[in-house]
Amino acid sequence: MIERKNHLDTRATTLLLACCAFWGLQQILIKTTVTEVPPLWQASIRMTGAVLLLWLWCLWRRVPLFERDGTLAGGLIAGLLFAGEFVCIYIGLQHTTASRLTVFLYTSPFVVALLLPRFVPAERLRGVQWLGLAIAFTGVVLAFSESFGHSGTGQLHGDALALVAGVLWGLTTLAIRTTRLATASAEKTLFYQIAVTAAVSPLLSLALGERWGFAYSGYAWFSISLQTAIGAFASYLAWMWMLRHYPATRISSFTFLTPLFALVFGVVLLDEPLTLQLVLALAGVALGIVLVNRRTSPTVQAESIHRAS
Repeated sequence: MIERKNHLDTRATTLLLACCAFWGLQQILIKTTVTEVPPLWQASIRMTGAVLLLWLWCLWRRVPLFERDGTLAGGLIAGLLFAGEFVCIYIGLQHTTASRLTVFLYTSPFVVALLLPRFVPAERLRGVQWLGLAIAFTGVVLAFSESFGHSGTGQLHGDALALVAGVLWGLTTLAIRTTRLATASAEKTLFYQIAVTAAVSPLLSLALGERWGFAYSGYAWFSISLQTAIGAFASYLAWMWMLRHYPATRISSFTFLTPLFALVFGVVLLDEPLTLQLVLALAGVALGIVLVNRRTSPTVQAESIHRAS
């Protein structure tokens, strides 16, 4: 029996902050490595390495990955959605700016909040929590608004792909919470996603004509190693574990911090300017997350579930 909590405790909040902080740093790592290692080839190495690390972890922890438990259909759906998200992101970046793509990508929590309660009534958000979600998203928009500029036809194509990526991200969460994956181990849930992506990424890399190689600088390999061990393995495994034990609608709200962490790391590591706009955006996202995660009284929660059922 899986223990599920209706609010985020200190452990969950700490893990979420750590994951979002690293994912923000990972954007810097990808940005500074992509000039040397093509993006989809970079993703192929990351995901293949993560599959190997996960397999070794499961051997050590004696977590079965290949037993028949009815999760295959849900796992393949989640894996294809996860892979599709990455495909849209990498192709979209060829047509639009990273800032515009970031804003459209982080529509994902709205997809989760809109669709998941139809299957899991306990995930329903109240009015003040929807307000918090809107405030947090507005903070992200504010942070990147200076870089929007004017959009042409090609850029609109990239924006559309970014929006599709956001929807696919939300649908991946939906698949994890509404199929037999909801009762699977975090390791097996992650395995489906990174294994499918590891199979798809090289094919797409070849189709796009990326040059493969391994003769990269020490920094490039350090960057890829961090993205593999912490990003694609440890942080994703922690995320899957949290999806099993905490409300997906509430943990999704924390992802708004990721692009802002990327901007903060840009200030710290790349000497990018610290603007009032960024400070206000951070405050807005923080306020939004607090509102989304306000505890619901048992009476209100019971009434909400009753109305949805």
